Amino acid sequence: MPRMKFPARNATGYADRRHAGRVLAERMGGLTLVDPVVFGLARGGVPVAAEVARALSAPLRVCVARKIGAPTQPELAVGAVTAHGPPSYDEQLVRSFHLDEATLAAACERERAEARRREQVFQLCEPLELADRDVVLVDDGLATGATARAAVRMLRAAGPRRVVLAAPVGAPEAVAALRKQADAVVCVLQPVGFAAVGQWYRDFAATTDEEILRILREYGQTRSPRRSRPAEDR
Repeated sequence: MPRMKFPARNATGYADRRHAGRVLAERMGGLTLVDPVVFGLARGGVPVAAEVARALSAPLRVCVARKIGAPTQPELAVGAVTAHGPPSYDEQLVRSFHLDEATLAAACERERAEARRREQVFQLCEPLELADRDVVLVDDGLATGATARAAVRMLRAAGPRRVVLAAPVGAPEAVAALRKQADAVVCVLQPVGFAAVGQWYRDFAATTDEEILRILREYGQTRSPRRSRPAEDR
């Protein structure tokens, strides 16, 4: 099979999420993946994941995790929760804001309800059996890693062979922490001066539910429900 060529990364980052996904897929070309299933972390991870799934000839699904923001800084994730299972908290951040799980319970349940709503919206395909398969979880970037951590925990509960986390860019400390959670982490850019995911994209417009549904419909028209891709480790 000929090696696929992708556009080179711009020196300052990526043109958009699709471009980032193609670059990420190329970086993953050296992994040995057993009957992989690709999950895009909603919302922004889905356009990236679509390019990875296409390159791997793998099924594409959506994984939903919602961040639990600090009361005074809602954009800062002190934790995250999925539709099912316990929340995942950054214990150091929780302590720094003088919080505990009881004080965050209302926010946790609010975000859990939203995760359930989004799961229902994005469930266009039949659930896949993940046992003995590799799961590739893709996000558009790793800032604190809170939502990725919660998603890894949820996917691992389904009993896959292993969970691989992949992102085009991430804060070095978040990537290091997530290596303890996932079986492997692939992150193309780990800039020392990382401040926010959006700074590494020229186009970082918000991904909408409608865009995700369109991607899933387009992808579902051309992909079979179960494929595998042999590859060699480097």
